[in-house]
Amino acid sequence: MLKEFKEFAMRGNVVDMAVGIVIGAAFGGIVKSLVDDVLMPPIGLLLGGVDFSDFFLVLKEGAKAASPYHTLADAKAAGAVTLNVGLFVNAVISFTIVAFALFLVVKAMNKLRQEQPAAPVEVTTKTCQFCCSEVSVKATRCPHCTSQL
Repeated sequence: MLKEFKEFAMRGNVVDMAVGIVIGAAFGGIVKSLVDDVLMPPIGLLLGGVDFSDFFLVLKEGAKAASPYHTLADAKAAGAVTLNVGLFVNAVISFTIVAFALFLVVKAMNKLRQEQPAAPVEVTTKTCQFCCSEVSVKATRCPHCTSQL
């Protein structure tokens, strides 16, 4: 059983998949930072200086403290039920960036994988003009109808 597991784990596809998962997780972290730290602050500034990750709607006030809650952390600490619109928008933007990047990677891989044009096939037969049979290119007489080629 250990030998079978070793053979399975050392297959090229499994190792490639593991490397892809690790790189994908790291890439996801980079994209999350890009969205949270680079893209969303200017968008929040355009929306009136709001930290976009703190853009939420209170569905039910918390038992520990009454609204208004200035940040999502304050609302969570008070036990309020919130609809976290800003975090959802951040997740959608992150997904869109990751999906577009994967699209570009797959497109590049497909371009690299395109088969090279096949070498011209050597012609070894021809068609007899009298009986339409296939005969060797080297033949001077058709073996079927005995016509001179």
